[in-house]
Amino acid sequence: MNDARTMKERMLAGDLYITDEEILADQVEAQRLMAAYNASPSNDPAQRRQILEELLGSVGEDTEIRPPFYVDYGSRIRVGARVFANFGLTALDVAPITIGDDVQIGPHVQLLTPTHPIEPGPRRDKWEAALPITIGDNVWLGGGAIVLPGVTIGAHTVVGAGAVVTKDLPGGVLAVGNPARVLRAVD
Repeated sequence: MNDARTMKERMLAGDLYITDEEILADQVEAQRLMAAYNASPSNDPAQRRQILEELLGSVGEDTEIRPPFYVDYGSRIRVGARVFANFGLTALDVAPITIGDDVQIGPHVQLLTPTHPIEPGPRRDKWEAALPITIGDNVWLGGGAIVLPGVTIGAHTVVGAGAVVTKDLPGGVLAVGNPARVLRAVD
């Protein structure tokens, strides 16, 4: 590709990129912080909070993310206040992930921003891109739910356990299944 931007600039813009040394260095630092967080003792919440604040782009007050917690970079994740994420959250933040206030995240939820070309040549050459994920306030993501690249979930929505969210969901609904479909409104 004939583009004067660095691969990191391409990645941050949401364009196709290939992992290079600069991107790899960011991943290595995130892996160091992630390992420290995952090994941190549960009886030292201040230490856990300090690591989480260093790892993530921002994290609101009274937020708890139970280890193990997995990220690509961490720095592209914004978590609101009073969020609870149970064990095993995977948040692959090649593109930004925004989690609103009062969100409940069940065990082993996956928030996946990376995408890959469908064409075999660019995919074989390791080109990739990403699309952001936005989770509105007071959303509940049931255990094992998967949210795919580019999805926005509106406030007060409940996503059932094991659902695969492939497209945007409006606020105030219950959605279940693979692909997730709206069953009904919630009060």
